[in-house]
Amino acid sequence: MNVATPAEAGLRRFSLAIDAMGGDHAPESVLDGLVLAAERHPRAQFLLVGDEARLTPLLAARPAAARVCAIRHAPDAIPGDMKPTAALRQGRNSSMRLAIDAVAQGEAAGVVSAGNTGALMALAKIVVKTMPEIGRPALAAIAPSARGDVVMLDLGANVQCDARNLVEFAIMGDAFARAVLGLPGPSIGLMNVGSEELKGDDRVRQAAEVLRAPSTALNFHGFIEGHDIAAGTVDVVVMDGFTGNVALKTGEGALKLMRDMLRQVFTSSIPARMGYLLARPALDRLREWMDPRRYNGAILLGLNGVVVKSHGGTDATGFAHAVDVAMDMVTHGFIQQIRDSLSRLATPGPSVTAPQD
Repeated sequence: MNVATPAEAGLRRFSLAIDAMGGDHAPESVLDGLVLAAERHPRAQFLLVGDEARLTPLLAARPAAARVCAIRHAPDAIPGDMKPTAALRQGRNSSMRLAIDAVAQGEAAGVVSAGNTGALMALAKIVVKTMPEIGRPALAAIAPSARGDVVMLDLGANVQCDARNLVEFAIMGDAFARAVLGLPGPSIGLMNVGSEELKGDDRVRQAAEVLRAPSTALNFHGFIEGHDIAAGTVDVVVMDGFTGNVALKTGEGALKLMRDMLRQVFTSSIPARMGYLLARPALDRLREWMDPRRYNGAILLGLNGVVVKSHGGTDATGFAHAVDVAMDMVTHGFIQQIRDSLSRLATPGPSVTAPQD
């Protein structure tokens, strides 16, 4: 098996660094996910960061993953309940921190972790750092809609946002939709209390004015409302972190409610059970479409590297999807796409207030 030393790692470029010890079922679920990832990305190289004594026999039992992985020992792991401030002070030798360090040092183009969300966000912002042109990073994710997948951001990284932040979120969402969803000209909607141009507060209207300018080269649809997310009215939904987090949790709750109600309906009587047997093929397709593992992988956008957060309780399929998202971003030059778009924003056009900390 291939074990990386510091000298060797300095000569080698990894596609992604993987926090092997992060998540409820790590490291087994992480390694099982990398088995699937190795099949989908046979030319990728992963730096597996974690407890070498535990990882060595587990990786040896998974030859498909072993072919694309190199181990870097990390003596510690960040617990799921550790506060971000404590992770910054105490996590220097953790698997999460060393995986992020690999991105900051240019050894890996991105990192995937199923570990502590707050710690990952804090460490990534401190170590990988925010792009100079970006006021604040945004948390983004993919969600289902009636017309296909849709990108949503911000989902909680920034509770309060100004107009400049919203414009930057739109630019990052556009680049993400191009890289991950393969859309050549994704439509962008700005969340508001109504679709009319006079609705909303000053920051939303000011952001819309900038996004409408030809210099941004964005396909700006205009204002949208909450129901437009599920309808798939646009490909990218832009909002502040408070609104985005509420929308995300509401959508997750609605999907769970629908699954529970369908289960109750089809088990309520003998005719209902017979109806289930007839409808089973269609329901199986619906279950596959609604499978949360298909949408696993929240992305912290606006950093000098790709940072993807997998759900802590996911299985191999879900973790592999998070790796897919990160690989799409790396392969399609996501970071450079954002920089190119930001350079267009710097050209003369409508002004926008600078972000306030």
